[in-house]
Amino acid sequence: MVFPRCSSARFIRPLRRHRRTSRMLSRRSLIGVSVLLSAIACWGGERSDDKVPLKLQLPRPQFIGTPIHLKIANLREFRPGTRPDLLVPPGVANVALHKPVTASDRAPTLGELSQVTDGDKDGYEGSYVEIGPGRQYFQIDLQQRYQIFAIVVWHYHAQARVYHGVVVQVADDPQFTANVRTVFNNDFDNSSGLGVGRDGEYIDSHEGLLIAVPAVAARYVRLYGNGNTESDLNHCTEIEVYGRNQARP
Repeated sequence: MVFPRCSSARFIRPLRRHRRTSRMLSRRSLIGVSVLLSAIACWGGERSDDKVPLKLQLPRPQFIGTPIHLKIANLREFRPGTRPDLLVPPGVANVALHKPVTASDRAPTLGELSQVTDGDKDGYEGSYVEIGPGRQYFQIDLQQRYQIFAIVVWHYHAQARVYHGVVVQVADDPQFTANVRTVFNNDFDNSSGLGVGRDGEYIDSHEGLLIAVPAVAARYVRLYGNGNTESDLNHCTEIEVYGRNQARP
C-alpha cells in the first residue's frame, strides 16, 4: 500500500499557532490573577504591605492562667502567650480618648461614665464604672465620622469573668437607626434581642477584647452587655476606638 505524501508544515503551523495562543492565554491569566490579588490586598484602600502593627498600651495583668470554674459552652479556647498583632494603616490613633459617653443607665452605681474614655484601664477599684443589671449599653460619641479599624474593650479584669451578650455596634446617629453595623456579637442565644452572634464568649483580661473592624465609617460606638459570671451587673473600664479622619485617602 502506498500512502500519499504529506508536508510536515501542515501539522507544524497549527501546532505553533496553538502554542502561541496558549502562551497568550497564560499571560492573560497571570495578569488577571495579579489584578485580583492586588484588589484583595488593597481592600479598604490599603495594601497589606502598607500596614503596621497596632500598638496598644496594655495594663498589668491581675490574674494568671485559665480559671477552671468557668464552664461555658461557647467559651473561646484559651490562647497561651502574647496576642498576635493586628495590622492597621499608619497614622491610626485612639479617637475615643476623652470623648463624651452616655449609657442606657444614666445613674451608675459605681464610678462615672466619663471613665469609659479617660485612658485609665488598670482595672482597679476607681478605674471602672458599674451600671444596672440586665441588657445595658455604653455609648461613645466620637464627635465626627472616622474610618474605624479596631475597637478594644475592657469590662473588668481584676478578676476572671465572662461578660454575657457582648455586642458592639457602630452607627451614624445617637439613636442607632442610621447605618447601624455590628462588628462583634457573642450573644449566642439572642438574649439581648440584637440577633444571634457567631463570636465566642471570652474571659476578660488585661489584653481586652480586640475587634478588627474593616475600615467602616461611623460617629457613634455602642457596647452592649447582659451581666457576667459573677453578677447581673454591667461594667466597663475602658473602650478604645482606633481610626482616622474619614477625609484621608
